Amino acid sequence: MSQLPLRHGQTSSNEYVNGYHTNGSSDRYGYGNDHGGHSGGTSVGAPSRERGDGGYGGFDDGFRSTYSSTQRSQAMPPSPGGLPTSANGAWNEAHEGGDQERNERSRNSEGGTGRVTDGQGSRLIEDVLQYIQRDWDFMTRDDCVPVQVALQLMDTSTLGRADRYGDFQQTHEQLQRALKVIVNEHHQGFNSSIGTFHKIQSSIQSSQTRVRTLKQSLTQGKASLSTTKPELKGLATSSQMYDDMLQVLNQIERLQLVPEILDARISEKQFLTAVGVLQDALRSIRRSELESVGALNDLRVYFSNQESALTDILIEELHDHLYLKSPYCQDRWNSYGQGPNETAMPDPPVKPFVNNGPRAVHTFLAKFNAMSPMIDDTSRNLEADSFQYMQMIIEALNKMGHLDIAVDRMVQRLPVELFTVVDRTNSEVDYRHPSHVRSHGKTERHSMNFNLGRSDGHGNVLHDLLWTLFSKFEAIAEGHRVVHEVIAGVLRREGAQDAGSLTIGFRELWKLYQSEIRSLLHDYLATDGNTAYRSDHAPARGANIFQRNHRDKAKMMFKLSDIDKDSVDTNAEQDDLDHILQSSVPGLVSKSKRRSGPITDKGRSKPDGSATGHKLLVEPSVFNMTLLLPPSLAFLQRLKDIVPPSSDISISTLTSFLDDFLVNIFQPQLDETVTELCTKTLIELDAFQEDPQWSQHARKPIFKGTSRFYGIIKAFCEMLDTIPQDQTFTQLIITQMVTYYDKCFGWYKVLVTRAQSQGQGGVRLKAAAALAEGGEVREILTTLWEAEGSELQELLGKSNENPLEPYDIISDRKSVAALSILYTSMRWLASQLARLRRVTDNAADSAVQEPGKLRQSRRWTLLNAAQPRSPQLPVYLPMTPETAEAFDGIVGSFRELAMTVLCTLHIDIRCGIMHMIERSLHGQYVLEQPTNDADPGVLSLNSDLVSFDENITGYLREREHTFITTGLGLLLDQLLVTNASHIRSMNMNGCARMQLNILVLQQNLKNIEKDVELKRSAQFFGLFTEGPNTITSKAKETHGKDLGYSYEELKVLVELCYSEGINSPRREVAVAAKRALSDDLLALSEHMWQT
Repeated sequence: MSQLPLRHGQTSSNEYVNGYHTNGSSDRYGYGNDHGGHSGGTSVGAPSRERGDGGYGGFDDGFRSTYSSTQRSQAMPPSPGGLPTSANGAWNEAHEGGDQERNERSRNSEGGTGRVTDGQGSRLIEDVLQYIQRDWDFMTRDDCVPVQVALQLMDTSTLGRADRYGDFQQTHEQLQRALKVIVNEHHQGFNSSIGTFHKIQSSIQSSQTRVRTLKQSLTQGKASLSTTKPELKGLATSSQMYDDMLQVLNQIERLQLVPEILDARISEKQFLTAVGVLQDALRSIRRSELESVGALNDLRVYFSNQESALTDILIEELHDHLYLKSPYCQDRWNSYGQGPNETAMPDPPVKPFVNNGPRAVHTFLAKFNAMSPMIDDTSRNLEADSFQYMQMIIEALNKMGHLDIAVDRMVQRLPVELFTVVDRTNSEVDYRHPSHVRSHGKTERHSMNFNLGRSDGHGNVLHDLLWTLFSKFEAIAEGHRVVHEVIAGVLRREGAQDAGSLTIGFRELWKLYQSEIRSLLHDYLATDGNTAYRSDHAPARGANIFQRNHRDKAKMMFKLSDIDKDSVDTNAEQDDLDHILQSSVPGLVSKSKRRSGPITDKGRSKPDGSATGHKLLVEPSVFNMTLLLPPSLAFLQRLKDIVPPSSDISISTLTSFLDDFLVNIFQPQLDETVTELCTKTLIELDAFQEDPQWSQHARKPIFKGTSRFYGIIKAFCEMLDTIPQDQTFTQLIITQMVTYYDKCFGWYKVLVTRAQSQGQGGVRLKAAAALAEGGEVREILTTLWEAEGSELQELLGKSNENPLEPYDIISDRKSVAALSILYTSMRWLASQLARLRRVTDNAADSAVQEPGKLRQSRRWTLLNAAQPRSPQLPVYLPMTPETAEAFDGIVGSFRELAMTVLCTLHIDIRCGIMHMIERSLHGQYVLEQPTNDADPGVLSLNSDLVSFDENITGYLREREHTFITTGLGLLLDQLLVTNASHIRSMNMNGCARMQLNILVLQQNLKNIEKDVELKRSAQFFGLFTEGPNTITSKAKETHGKDLGYSYEELKVLVELCYSEGINSPRREVAVAAKRALSDDLLALSEHMWQT
């Protein structure tokens, strides 16, 4: 066969372009020359590889010789994978190196440089197999025919495989060498397996010998048993008797261990296991074979007592978790208060009902499976989960067959337990709120400060009591719901027919809840009753000491609080008692220690006049409804989610008892209380006195009774926000408003009634009040209040018709102040009441009853009144259009009364001025010498004006002050001119005094009214000093147009000019004066009439 060309880029320089070089043919299978885990082409002690001429890494001497010999044999072509046939040399070297390393492996320890690691043969065979799988895969198949492959290897044609024959032989040799390496590696195992085989063979032979011996022994035993022996029957009977005796002794021994086991299980509160142990012991001790054993009588009595004691323990544990006496139940309810020493409540409060997550009772009921009996779980404290603990107790009671006894005792103890819960909560709240806080709230209530928010002492106490108590009630109801569902599930599982008698607990609880809520509402709302009974039943002073009183059976006659706890005898007796309890009733000793102790009065709440027998923490009042109703309704609404569906309680009528209480008891009492409070406000001595705290309500002083009355109305309206709207309440408020208006109007009449002189009958009002009631002057003043105008002429006309007397003037300073406060009070009250007005069409009127129909009870609790009222919300009085008309009428009456008072003050000061000017000008102004003092009447008038101004300035607003004082200067200016006719005589010194009077009045009025000048009167008397001729000449020049005076006024002035001469004792002077007067009046008349 001719030489084949080099494949895969083989060159004559002994290197290949495909990445392989000639430093070993083992790279064809994925491993290099490093057969032993070290570098180099040879095995042990091979020199390090240096870079040679032939390519990367060079060639070693061994490889060159091998490759040269291989190259000379050109009959063997290169392998298909591109490897030269010189790999056989490398393989031989590796093989020889492997033999050398195997020889050294037995001599050398770890760390030798020429050591070959274990498994080298396996790696070699795997590489060969991978090569066969890659290039000779067709020979590994099941359909391969070896003869056909052999023929193909011998076929030198293009269709044959003769060119791969050398590769085939080389692969075969490498496979053989790999197998040899494996054998060399594992020859020790092969040698040891031969010895092991001989041992196994020996064991099999010995086992065969023992089997033959056993077979012979069985044959002999069978023969012996087939032989009849009469003495064996007696032995069998005796053996059976002894076996029975041993069983009885074992049972007795086990029964003797039961008390200790039972005590341990009860102490660990594994009640299901304890019941099982007790029942097994009872069944064992009641067997017929143990009936005649007299030594078991004590155990029989013990087990019977333990059955009763365990029932009591289970019932007591059930009550501890039902009524929140166990410390594990603290997370089932929330307290409203912050702490025992903190009196301030949170704002806004943290309500115990607020819980965003699902209820724990609903979570328990969702997981509850009554069809599978419960078993004790010793891996955790089951008492930490109160509901599962109650389930375990009920399962234990049912297992004992005492479930009916437990239900009967629950129903019997229910009133006492609930009373204890309420009493304990009452004591806790009483401790959290010191008495001085409540006494402060009581003082505020007596002072008519109706603060219905949560900031006062009463609000904090009632909020804490009700929210905390109802939170406990809800937790107790959840516990009864669990008991109800578990009992019903157990009875269904056992197929009981009559289950109604065992599930009545929740119905009884609901009845007691109704009674307790009704009693609480009655206690804190009722204001009637014997006050002595409310004060710890203390008899009133002056009572008949010889009258026989009935003993209070609820009061203790003696107590054991003075026991010496350190006494040796007492401790010995206590230890003996504990030992007896431990031996007879295990499991109760710890609880008895916990609950023992001297009986004192601290745990007993003294009845304080309440229907429930509990101490009243705050003073009862109907206005407490704002604090009582929201938590009550919130509790009833949440109770709807707890009521078992299988109970006989109708959800729709759950709050009907509260509706009946509110309609039939609360509403009449509210009417009576509001009427009583308003009446008390009217009849108090300081009702019409200035309120010392008026600045907290109004900008100007008001009556104390007015602020109290509005406080009652506002408190009433705030309370109406928590109850349904009813026009009966609105009509009640309107009635009280009318009553208060009548009282205020009567007080006004008292202030303005004229004091009668002897011989006069009837009641007359003072002039100002009479003019202010109605008529032309009142109309002008009403117009003047809204716009500008003047009532001067009308007042002068009325005074001329009815001359003023001293009785017509309100001269008392206190009366002026009272009228000013009355005006401010009426205006303030009217404005405050107007803010309460709110017309709605949804308000019902329980007073209206259609004929032929019974009065229907309203469902008050259906409204959304469970939420407490926010203090920031405005207060309104709901009313219908019909009641709004009456409300507007009475508010208008208050405004009308205020306007009447203001007009009275406006007119009274002017009447006083007119009366004083008229009195001052009656007389003669003839002085012999000049004087520097004004008239006493003028000085008195100034004093009255200053006093009046001080009163109205302190009690009235600026607008009212301006309304009253504006125009006083104009009035005085006019009065000084018009009343000059009352002066009988005047000389120059008298005229100077009159001008001084005018100046004094003007200076004083400037402090009351701005920019006041009495110019007209000053000019009038200034003409007197110029003489009558000047008056007539000026009248002639102006024809009376620019003088500013009428003919009558000038005539009076001319007469005054001649009054001194006319009144002269000298006859000729008087005659001359009269003649001159006649001439000047004639001339004045001619000049003025020409006008």
